[in-house]
Amino acid sequence: MSDDSFFREVEEEIRQDQVRAIWRKYGALIIAAAVAIVLGTIGYTVWQNWVESRANASGDAFLQALNLASEGRTDEARAALDQLEADGYGAYPVLARLRVATLHEQKGEYREAIAAFDAVAADSSVDGAVRDMARLRAAYLLVDHGEHAEVASRVEVLAVDSNPLRHAAREALALAAWKAGAREDARQLVDQLVEDPATPQRIRERAALLSGLLRSGG
Repeated sequence: MSDDSFFREVEEEIRQDQVRAIWRKYGALIIAAAVAIVLGTIGYTVWQNWVESRANASGDAFLQALNLASEGRTDEARAALDQLEADGYGAYPVLARLRVATLHEQKGEYREAIAAFDAVAADSSVDGAVRDMARLRAAYLLVDHGEHAEVASRVEVLAVDSNPLRHAAREALALAAWKAGAREDARQLVDQLVEDPATPQRIRERAALLSGLLRSGG
């Protein structure tokens, strides 16, 4: 036997002894880790399927409620939305709350609608963008069914340059100021909207119309 062959055999034997020693010492831990990985993979797959199933069920329930509302079956739609708010998954409970507020609005129950939007806006567990949208919806209702100060208390915080909802917030403030007779405040707001190149086209058109009315004394 050559020296090279001898040394290779010795090295192989040493490696085998080392592996056996490691297995005797850590074999149970290695098996436990492997089992944990397998169980974790199975658990994650089951959890993922459960989440997807709940989301799909909530989505179907929300669409069904919308269909009921569109058919004029308001009481049934309201019951479905209340149930979705109670046991829905993901964003659907909040969407159900917003839709209930809209149903109040459609029925002419403006104070109830405003209160429902305000409740969403005040809920710290709701996403900030959704809360801002709820503030804006309440403010638009208050233009016709409230006071200037009530509109301002909800959307002045949204009218800053950095807020993506600033244009709609400024429009609501301008309309409320115009209704309250604060013509100079209304004029400044509509001028901001007309001059801002980022103002959405429809809001710009309404602002230009209001600007013309203000300047003509209308």
